Amino acid sequence: MQSSRSVDTYQSSFAVYTRSLEPSLLMALRIDDSVVLVMEVLVSACKALTNSGDSRPWQERIEACFANVDEERFREILTAFEEQFRNDNPKHWVDKFKNEGYTSFVERLLGAARYRLLVNALKEDAAVVALAVRRGIRALAPFAVAWNDALSLMSKSQLKAASRGEVLAVNAVQLVISLDEFLGNKVLASLPMEATAATSPDLAPWAPDGPDILAAQCRTLVTEAAARRVERANSPLVRKIRGARDALKYSEDGISQAANSLIELLDRIMRESFPQKDVLLWVDANLPDEPGLTYLDEGQRKPTKRAEALCLIYGGEPVEAREANKYDDGQGPSFLHDILALVLVSARNKLQKLKHADGGTPEEREQLMAVLSALEGALMLGLTIGGISAKSTEPGELAA
Repeated sequence: MQSSRSVDTYQSSFAVYTRSLEPSLLMALRIDDSVVLVMEVLVSACKALTNSGDSRPWQERIEACFANVDEERFREILTAFEEQFRNDNPKHWVDKFKNEGYTSFVERLLGAARYRLLVNALKEDAAVVALAVRRGIRALAPFAVAWNDALSLMSKSQLKAASRGEVLAVNAVQLVISLDEFLGNKVLASLPMEATAATSPDLAPWAPDGPDILAAQCRTLVTEAAARRVERANSPLVRKIRGARDALKYSEDGISQAANSLIELLDRIMRESFPQKDVLLWVDANLPDEPGLTYLDEGQRKPTKRAEALCLIYGGEPVEAREANKYDDGQGPSFLHDILALVLVSARNKLQKLKHADGGTPEEREQLMAVLSALEGALMLGLTIGGISAKSTEPGELAA
């Protein structure tokens, strides 16, 4: 078994412990180098990501962990992960340590004192990983709110017609909250979190006042993130989002003004990111058999709004081949890209109706706010996955 460390700066308690054992014991325990390597890399990465004292972007933190790992060792790491995460290996190890027969065997083999050290080392590493997972789950909340808001524009018939529509019926915000509660109550509560970089907010219940309050807080982050994404894709257009909100606040004709601003935002960000001739080339190269992407206007072939939206969300990049699964038939645009494009088109259609609103009623204002939230959510998600404006962020923060 190799004794050299694979990462710098951070250590896995389990890796340190196993390297103190005789090779014969490790062989009897069925702990080989790939197991230790996976634990070392996983825990080190989680420690780097959760180190609040390190102000560097998360990519730089991870790179620093492996700064001295040569190409050969890196290949060993990849092979180790492939081996240990093949089939149900992780579940196999968890089941082993839950099995009283196996744990009794390990305790007899190591002796009571060394067995306690092993258990403590495993718990310390598990606590580090659990903290990283909790922060990761909480970082997903704004994305979940953006997704829920985006889907709110889709009618029941659209949801039903969508491929694997049952996925769209899931409340993403409630799902994230439920995962967080499970992690806190069933996992973190049983681990030595004092051995990690966990803060009081990390350990406290996340949504004590209910999902609606949390969603409202996250919606503010989505608004800010959508504006940043639009600004990076086309800086003058960010005024359109802010102008729409100002019109709703201060203008008597605010609904119509806001609707017009948002329609112009959508049309210009699609047209100026990818002109129609480029969209047609992209469609012909990537989705030639997909219906509803082109039409004839006085004999001239043009892309539909759906085609423009898809090209924007793909960032003009190729539509990669993919295997079919229960959520995606593997044909045409991916499930996620297609849904977000549909939301953008639906938002534009609803805005076309609202721009003629002249009553200024509370119902019309509520409809416009719902469309605005959905549009911001779809733009944040769409521009993020489309790679229009990639920028690193801190783990636990909303992707900027």
